[in-house]
Amino acid sequence: MKALKIVGCLLLGMNLVTCCSQKQEARRPVSHASGEFMKQSVERNKKLNQNEESIIANIIKKDTASDYIASTKGYWYTYLAKNEASTEKPEKGEIAFFDYEIKDLNGKTIYSQTELKPQQYRVDKQDMLIGIRYGLKLMNTGDKVKFLFPSHLAFGYHGDNNRIGTNQPLMCIVTLNDVKPDPTAKPETKIE
Repeated sequence: MKALKIVGCLLLGMNLVTCCSQKQEARRPVSHASGEFMKQSVERNKKLNQNEESIIANIIKKDTASDYIASTKGYWYTYLAKNEASTEKPEKGEIAFFDYEIKDLNGKTIYSQTELKPQQYRVDKQDMLIGIRYGLKLMNTGDKVKFLFPSHLAFGYHGDNNRIGTNQPLMCIVTLNDVKPDPTAKPETKIE
């Protein structure tokens, strides 16, 4: 019995010595990421944007009856009707009431104003097509504006899973009917 205890202790001691003396190495990664996918993606998006901007530039060039304005956000617009009497623009938290329609860049209707129905949008507090979010903030009540959006300001690479395809630039005609304060908004408290 005593010999069994001694043999057990010796085995345990040898096990500890061999475990502690083995040098542990970190696992090597299976593959090394080179960033090549990201580089290719960036290049593909640059080419796509250049192509869409070229198409939009040609549309603007052909439309000699309209004066287009290039926005700082990367889209172009022209006023179809401008309400010179109004200076009321939608601001964050207000509700913008507007109508719009969506067309392809050839002017073919994708979604009519009737299909899209009158819209209510809580400015900067609700999801909305990113280009229209930006565009509404430039408009005065009563303005009607034609926007030319590259695909990244429209439905992007995904489309709308219905009539708007992948990476499709769009033309949107927007009429801002009214702007009102949000009745459900809580008044901000000022700390003095």
